[in-house]
Amino acid sequence: MDLFGEGQCDVECIEELHKDLLKLSDEQSKRLDSGLQLKELSDAVQKLSTRKAPATVDMACIPYKLPTCFAKLYCASLQQKCLERACCWSPVDEANVPWCFFSKNHGYSVVSESQPDSTREFSLNLESKKITNLLSIVKLIFYAEMQTENRLRFKITDANQARFEVPHEHVQAPSSPPTGPLKYRLELIQKPFGLKVWRTSPEKLLFDTTIGPLVFADQYLQLSAKLPSHNIYGLGEHVHQTFRHDTNWRTWPIFTRDSFPNGGTHNLYGHYPYFTCLENESGQSFGVFLMNSNAMEVTIQPAAITYRTIGGVLDFYILVGDTPEAVVDEFTQLIGRPFIPPYWSLGFQLSRWDYGSLDELKKVVERNRQIGLPDVQYTDIDYMEDKKIFTYDMEKFKELPQFADYMHENGQKYIVILDPAVSTGKRLNGPYEALDRGHAAKVWVTEPDGNTPLIGEVWPGETVFPDYTNQACVDWWVDEISRFHKEVKHDALWIDMNEVANFVQGSSKGCAENKLNYPPFTPRILDNLMYSKTLCMDAKHKWGNHYDVHSLYGYSMVLATEKEVFKTNRSMVFTRSSFPGVGKYAGHWLGDNAANWNDIKWAIPGMLEFNLFGVPYIGADICGFFDDSPEELCRRWMQVGAFYPFSRNHNAQGYKDQDPAAYGADSLLVKTSKHYLNIRYTLLPYLYTLFYKAHVNGETVLRPMMHEFYSDSETWGVHNQFLWGAHLLITPVLDPGVENVEAYIPDAIWYDFEKEEQITDRKEKVNLNLPADKLGLHLRGGAILPAQRPDITTTYSRRHPMRLIIALDDNNAASGELFWDDGESRVISDLFLLDQDVLTMHVTHNGYTDPNNLKFENITVMGVTGAPVSVLVSDGTTTNALTESQVNYDSTRKVKECSILELGKNYTVNWQDKYRNSRHFDCYPEAGSDQAKCEARGCIWEPSNVPNEPWCYYPDTHGYITSNVVETASGITVDLERNTAFPSQRSQSRDISKLRVEITYLSGKSLRWKIFDPSNARYEVPLPLDLPAMPETEENNRLYRVQINNKPFGIQVIRKDTEEIIWDSAVPGLTFSDQLLEISTLLPSNYVYGFGETEHPIYKHDLNYHKYGLFTKDQPPGHKLNSYGVHPFYMGLEKSKYAHGVLLLNSNAMDVTFLPTPALTYRTVGGILDFYMVMGPTPEAVVQQYTEMIGRPVLPAYWSLGFQLCRYGYSNDAEIADLYRDMKAAKIPYDVQYADIDYMERQMDFTLDKVNFKGLPALVDNMRAEGMRFIFILDPAIAANETKGSYPAFDTGFETDIFIKWPPELSNDIVWGKVWPDYPNITVDNSLDWDTQVELFRAFVAFPDFFKSSTAEWWAQQIKDFYNNVMKFDGLWIDMNEPASFVHGTVGEKCLGDPALENPPYMPPLESMHRGLNHKTLCMNSEQILADGTRVKHYDVHNLYGWSHTKPTYDALLSATEKRGVVVTRSTYPSSGRWAGHWLGDNYSAWDQLLKSIIGMMEFSIFGIPYTGADICGFFNPAQYEMCLRWMQLGAFYPFSRNHNTINMPRQDPVAWGPEFAAISRDVLNIRYTLLPYLNTLMYEAHAHGNTVVRPLLHECFYDCCLLICHLFCFVKGVSVVRGYVPNARWYDYHTVSILSALRGQFMNMDTPLSKINLHVRGGHILPWQKPENNTHYSRLNPLGLLVALDDGGSAHGSLFWDDGEGIGKLCMFVSVCVQEWESRGM
Repeated sequence: MDLFGEGQCDVECIEELHKDLLKLSDEQSKRLDSGLQLKELSDAVQKLSTRKAPATVDMACIPYKLPTCFAKLYCASLQQKCLERACCWSPVDEANVPWCFFSKNHGYSVVSESQPDSTREFSLNLESKKITNLLSIVKLIFYAEMQTENRLRFKITDANQARFEVPHEHVQAPSSPPTGPLKYRLELIQKPFGLKVWRTSPEKLLFDTTIGPLVFADQYLQLSAKLPSHNIYGLGEHVHQTFRHDTNWRTWPIFTRDSFPNGGTHNLYGHYPYFTCLENESGQSFGVFLMNSNAMEVTIQPAAITYRTIGGVLDFYILVGDTPEAVVDEFTQLIGRPFIPPYWSLGFQLSRWDYGSLDELKKVVERNRQIGLPDVQYTDIDYMEDKKIFTYDMEKFKELPQFADYMHENGQKYIVILDPAVSTGKRLNGPYEALDRGHAAKVWVTEPDGNTPLIGEVWPGETVFPDYTNQACVDWWVDEISRFHKEVKHDALWIDMNEVANFVQGSSKGCAENKLNYPPFTPRILDNLMYSKTLCMDAKHKWGNHYDVHSLYGYSMVLATEKEVFKTNRSMVFTRSSFPGVGKYAGHWLGDNAANWNDIKWAIPGMLEFNLFGVPYIGADICGFFDDSPEELCRRWMQVGAFYPFSRNHNAQGYKDQDPAAYGADSLLVKTSKHYLNIRYTLLPYLYTLFYKAHVNGETVLRPMMHEFYSDSETWGVHNQFLWGAHLLITPVLDPGVENVEAYIPDAIWYDFEKEEQITDRKEKVNLNLPADKLGLHLRGGAILPAQRPDITTTYSRRHPMRLIIALDDNNAASGELFWDDGESRVISDLFLLDQDVLTMHVTHNGYTDPNNLKFENITVMGVTGAPVSVLVSDGTTTNALTESQVNYDSTRKVKECSILELGKNYTVNWQDKYRNSRHFDCYPEAGSDQAKCEARGCIWEPSNVPNEPWCYYPDTHGYITSNVVETASGITVDLERNTAFPSQRSQSRDISKLRVEITYLSGKSLRWKIFDPSNARYEVPLPLDLPAMPETEENNRLYRVQINNKPFGIQVIRKDTEEIIWDSAVPGLTFSDQLLEISTLLPSNYVYGFGETEHPIYKHDLNYHKYGLFTKDQPPGHKLNSYGVHPFYMGLEKSKYAHGVLLLNSNAMDVTFLPTPALTYRTVGGILDFYMVMGPTPEAVVQQYTEMIGRPVLPAYWSLGFQLCRYGYSNDAEIADLYRDMKAAKIPYDVQYADIDYMERQMDFTLDKVNFKGLPALVDNMRAEGMRFIFILDPAIAANETKGSYPAFDTGFETDIFIKWPPELSNDIVWGKVWPDYPNITVDNSLDWDTQVELFRAFVAFPDFFKSSTAEWWAQQIKDFYNNVMKFDGLWIDMNEPASFVHGTVGEKCLGDPALENPPYMPPLESMHRGLNHKTLCMNSEQILADGTRVKHYDVHNLYGWSHTKPTYDALLSATEKRGVVVTRSTYPSSGRWAGHWLGDNYSAWDQLLKSIIGMMEFSIFGIPYTGADICGFFNPAQYEMCLRWMQLGAFYPFSRNHNTINMPRQDPVAWGPEFAAISRDVLNIRYTLLPYLNTLMYEAHAHGNTVVRPLLHECFYDCCLLICHLFCFVKGVSVVRGYVPNARWYDYHTVSILSALRGQFMNMDTPLSKINLHVRGGHILPWQKPENNTHYSRLNPLGLLVALDDGGSAHGSLFWDDGEGIGKLCMFVSVCVQEWESRGM
């Protein structure tokens, strides 16, 4: 009988086993009961031979570790127990893997379900199928509550009997259910019962309990869950030698215990059944908290976790976050935010157990004062009389009552220790009054009878133990602390021994033998005895049995203690024993460590974990508690301990002194200790601010590297370095005799904090040289750290002036905050921002005036490029220039002695750099540069510490030399010769030695310069530009003049009225070879916009050596990824704020590189250098002049300005019909419905799926009859595997020879590809991987060559036939026209011809540069034929394919429909806007995409394609409710407003989310439809004059400067108030018609509830409007209106364009409206 079936077991196999066991004789049964191994049993469970570890996850049924040797009787006994439990038995050959494991359908089943009115909670009744002899509770109740958008709670408990639950002080259900979309989804499995918690976006399984059964007995509860990754952090308290858990079957007991943290796996002082799991590089993470205080163990195994606890209930909280920091935020919201420690407690602290006497203590204090240390002094239990709490030794510590004053006189603080245990003995000179008062109040933990105090033994001898869960005890405790404080003043309390510790086992009487003291199962706690070194488990507290509340003892003690210490000003408690929530009131230290190198290492993971646990005030005993601390160890520990949040040097009785002064006042230890403590004290304002942010936002203080750099998997396991907040990286030395430390430098700009110098290392492991007196300290770029001149104590340092330490990031920006108060109560908060040489200091809250009248005396800026010319300081009223003596520059810029910058006031500090004239133009842009390769090119090798600055650069004279210059009235002609003093750059790409330059003065506002080979014709872009018929020959009419530089050759274009050089290519590096053309230019400013199509995080380019590849590609938007279009055009601003534009008319693969000089380098792999410049001088004029040249944008049909719906993945026409019906019912304005490739038969153009979309033509007719419009998709690729005669599109195309082929000398065949069309007569298996699907199921396709006039005729005929014979439509959507292919180059992926075309000698930095240019497209050797018959390589015209596709499509649409309609194309090139609009491609459903969509639209506005928009709510990944709603609001103001997503994703159309979403969408779309006459007029003005529609603020403001859309709220979840910029004009609130406040030219807060988008109308403008309807067919029937917004002078103007909305060349009306000197001053 195969019982296990390859290691698996189920109920059927168990039943068979039971049948076999029934056959055993009575004698055999007795032997079985006795635990002996039976031959029959062995036969019944054959296959006990060693198996391999299971591929699936097995959950242990008997959680015991088996012996490594086969002790046969023991194994047989466990085998017997395993089978009795109906579990599966199978030995394995891998350590720690269970041999006895649960079957897959063991456990409970759901028998009933109930759900209240709220959809956020429900309960289930569970019942177990009793097939085991486990004493399981048969009936359970499961309760789940979706408490917040990010927090799920589920609880499992006994259905019939109450069980112990943690009475947490803070944890409670929210007062109201969540209003936004949930980030998680709960799935319940009925039989056997299990649950799955899913992340909703992107969908991912986070917590899956179906891998093992639920076990719920009275004293044994077990639950297992599968996890999505191995990145598990947390669980405690233990010594974890690494921060990230080892998931190889490690079991960790959790039960508070007085034990030493010596590196074992045993339980320690705290109880933390909480962990964080980092899912992947996205940073998305979740936390799991089991709120259960009973003894437990947690087993971490590969991809799973198992909890086993011996009491209480299973009360789980799942916390979902987008980052690890967000999970800590969620956890601390649940358990309580961390307290803000008093400022003085951040100072250095000194302690030891047993100073011997107060005199000796003072000697230690004095010798450390002499060296300038410390801030806080402690006394341990030796200050007490016989170690009795609330007493002091009146002989050795006689003057202790005055000791606090002695400390305070020197600005220092004093802390005393308190233990919970109270001696039962008398004091030396009388009664022990604290004990007597406790007896009277009955405050003690009792024996099981509930009356008799339990007697134990701790430091003072025989003791009783306060029951802090008893209110009478709390009152007694608070009173005793108050009494003692009056007797012995102290500043804070240190509470210890509160696990609770006991030096006898259980009690002086021992412990009874019962199920509490000896439970059926004992977790793997230290000593395997429940009451070892603590109380009997049947002892009584008010909260219950000690069995249940043992791990809450320290927590309850903290709750009692804080009631005294937090009565007035902030004091401090720090505790040894803790439970989640303790951090709300107390800090913690890591316990009684030892003076060894292991413990200095293990302190870092411990501190990182307690930051996860919500206890950021954390530290370890510096130099070690036990053992003598060697000088080297103590020195290194003092260095790193200077950066512990809680920084205390503490050691034990009987060991040598280890306070810093004990090593000698002149010792290296003292010097390095003071050095780093001075840095600590300098940065205390920053550290204090971090604690404030922890208190307010739940942020970590001591931060794991992976919290900031989670996208870098190298950081996931870092545990020997840590951060202060986000910005300060600490790298200590943790090993003896070491001065070189391997450290990881994450991906950012970093500065050596002490040297104030930028380092070059980034995203790599480095060796740091850290001699005996140094640790690694690095500041991250982007930081502004508040700091203060240090002093011996915080009392004195707080009186000193403050400063700012600024470190610039890649964008030359930085930000920071300061929280400041009196250190104990009141509040002031500053926000610092620095961007582009302007520092803004803004007070966000001011409730405190510092008595020291603090000022910022110094501002240090790291990472600047040169000395400032001037520094201006403004407080908003006056502006002052700093004197030369107040500004110092060496390798950093320092602004010092700025005494006017007072704390609590707003300032701006503005400086201007001297012009940087760096000529470091990259001579070796390829990878693999080294000195030899560089010098072989004749270039200069100079390593640099500036990130990304080229180390190999051109000499100043490299390039070409002018040989002949001819100037005429219309331009200049120049002959060039290559400077042969320098070798050829690339042997594979022949240099062209003689060039010609033709400069043409096209007009007074435009010019052209063309650099080409005069001897051999090269490919030139066949783009027909609209250029002036005659050049401008009159110099006075030109806004520019041109100068020629001779050596190296360069062109300088100078704006005459400002004398600014706006183009200056007189720099080295001009290269002109067969397959690489390179030219650079200096730029007049850092303000550059354009170049595409690539995703840019900001609209203004970052010039810090960023490089972008330009090459059309089927590539979803992503950082620096070349996408669908190519636009080698930029607009630049000049210092005068004038603007100009430059087009490089070249269609080969290329890249552009920005330099901070500022400068720009172009590199292209073919063609010529053909530049066009337009002079503006305004940004709007630049766009007008550019579109005059490339062609004005098309005027789309009026209906195309309505809202549109689409998705890839409609299953049939009924789904579209239902959507249309629901949208009408919801009365949401909606004009256009799409069909993606689903409507086609097997995704083939010009076909209809007659099974699923048979009714689509009729549906379209019905919709169009009701005023709707329909658009369908067409891809260019045509299927080629159909039976001849069955697919006319291919047949006629083949006959007319319109498909792209190989050059005749290579082959006469078509260049075949594969795209969406499937082979006929196949069934696609979607379970296969993508490449296999393409190989097996995708048909061959041919690509039309749209350059041919015959192709345009063929295309038009196919479209017309489809319109007339299959289905009507109103517009066309053309996609995949980069062109995209699913194979690389051609089918078989073997391109014919010259391999240098597929992989040119220089490869731009494209998305798949390592795969060649033909990746996901055609072979570059493919041949295309221009309209004039010229044969060209696809290599040259690849980027023009979508452009060539667009005009034939537009012409065909007009011909078929006889109306102007609209074409939307994915791939574009300059002038594509003449015929089509564009959407921003296959974006992602993510918050950052909202901002990036605005950037993309603004860029396409300057590219001359104003009809543009992004897929609203995102194409890929499931959308989230709030994000999608905000996107609908933003998208309502996209010119092209379409909601679109992909297959297999949840619906995201407005009616898919419920009534609230639909109503808000309806309201904002009604605003759009109201303003459509205005938007239509803007589109006309773009068509007629080249104006922008979506207008960047730098042009003036959004939407023609008349309608300002404040969009900042769109980018952050949960925001209801935004800070938006109000330009300097009169503005009206669109919603309320009220004038905005007097704020002009500055930011203001704007309320933005979920139902609102901020809209403002600029005074001085008139907007035409019309009452909205369900679609434009009906809205156009309504009367028009005018919205008049008067300016300050009472005037306004506007215009209206009106026609029939879709006619071709028909009559139209254009009306101008003006209002002047109107008496009213309103709208």
